[in-house]
Formats: sequence, C-alpha cells, structure tokens
Amino acid sequence: RHAETAPLPSYDEVLVCSPDTGEEEVELLVRRALSPGSQDQKIYCLLGADKLVYKVSKQLESHFFRLVQSSSISNYRFLIFCNAKAANSYVITAFDAYKVTFPDCSKTEIQTYLKMQLQVPSGTAPVAQAFEEPHQQNVKFVFSERAGMGK
Repeated sequence: RHAETAPLPSYDEVLVCSPDTGEEEVELLVRRALSPGSQDQKIYCLLGADKLVYKVSKQLESHFFRLVQSSSISNYRFLIFCNAKAANSYVITAFDAYKVTFPDCSKTEIQTYLKMQLQVPSGTAPVAQAFEEPHQQNVKFVFSERAGMGK
C-alpha cells in the first residue's frame, strides 16, 4: 500500500529507458539498489524497461541476479516498470516470477498525491511562478512541434 506522504523517487533513483540506454547505466542503477547503504529509504526504478535492446536486457538480468546472490541485502527496493502490452520484451520474460500488477488507484488519488509532492515552497522557484496556477508545481511539460526553439 502506498503512503500518501512518501516522497517521489529522486533523480539518482530513476532510469528512464529507451533503445539507446546503455549497459553501464543499467548496471549502475542495479548496483545502487543492491549495494550496502541502499536501504536509506530510496526506491530504485527502471521506467520503460521493455524498451531496452536485447543485449542490455540480458545484462540487466545477469547483473541483477549475480548481485542478489552475492549481496547480504534482503530488503532492497528495486522496481522495473514495463508496458504490459510489450509481450515480446526479454525483461518481462526474465523477471516474470517477480511480476506484480499495479494496484488500483483512482485518477483522483494519483492527481492529489502528485499535486502534494510537486508543490514548490513559496519564494524558492521564480521559474515555477511563470505558470499562474493556484497550486504551483515544480514540474511542467512543454511540447512543441518545432524542436530546439529556445525551450
């Protein structure tokens, strides 16, 4: 079950995967998750791991299971997020025994949690003040049809 006041993972806890994600990046995150000192409430996450190329997926599996066997840490926090529709993903097959379905949360619950987590303390982020909304947030997405136009 989720804790409503638990923080979001920080930048060093998350790796967003793409077909260009390298073996070194994946290995580094796995090592962080399974090394001594990783139990300081951090939750390490691979997002979109189904997008990893086959070679990197094999290395992920190899590093993970090798480190799990050699580590004395039993309560690590390592999440691998995959698209459930990516049935041909090696990662999904390799970690099938650990598969968990995302718990049912309403859209409202998720939005409320994110609004609470992404609020900017007043007076600390002048850039966030450019977006005039009742709840200032420190994350905004700007999309453009024309890439590299000063954004």
